Amino acid sequence: MTFSSALTLAAGAVLVCAVIVLWLTSVHAVIRVVAVQGMALGTVAMLLGVYQHDIGLMATAAVVLLLKGVAIPFLLGRAGGKSPATRETRPLVNVPASLVTSAILIVVAFLTARGIGRFVGTSAGALVPVGVATLLIGFFVLVTRRRPVFQIVGLLMVDNGIALVAFLSTAGVPFLIELGVSLDILLGVVVLMVLTRRLRTEFDDVDLDELQELHD
Repeated sequence: MTFSSALTLAAGAVLVCAVIVLWLTSVHAVIRVVAVQGMALGTVAMLLGVYQHDIGLMATAAVVLLLKGVAIPFLLGRAGGKSPATRETRPLVNVPASLVTSAILIVVAFLTARGIGRFVGTSAGALVPVGVATLLIGFFVLVTRRRPVFQIVGLLMVDNGIALVAFLSTAGVPFLIELGVSLDILLGVVVLMVLTRRLRTEFDDVDLDELQELHD
């Protein structure tokens, strides 16, 4: 398999995982998909690092694989609880409409971001719209899902989309910047774990609408 084919496959996997998240309602299934997305993102960075003989980019890839492919999904799984009934049952937009919206967002991303690919002028740059589409779908998840874990997943997908654009358009982001952003998200997940456990102990649920009704 050529470098270009492998890079296209890895970047495509990031976007496919984003679409699959819209299709799933189980928290635990979504977390597994997000772990695969983190692995795919790390693979993109690793392929670019190896191809360009860039040690810093390979180190960044290792951080992405560890944090976004393993650590953050593990902590999200702990935050989501062990009950198999933990599901997103009442999203603001249902699954069929969400999938249609994702198709529209992908088309918008390719129409608006293809100029960036031409500007970069490389095979990697041509895949920039994939990162933009992932970012847009992440925002969509963030605003249409009610459970806190799903909203953290949306935030993580937004960050993955931004990172993918950075990797493809500039051959990566500085190691310390990617490490800082990943640690910020890791901290957010830890805070979510603490709050979710407390809410589940007090109210036996963490649906945002039901908690809002308690407030009212």
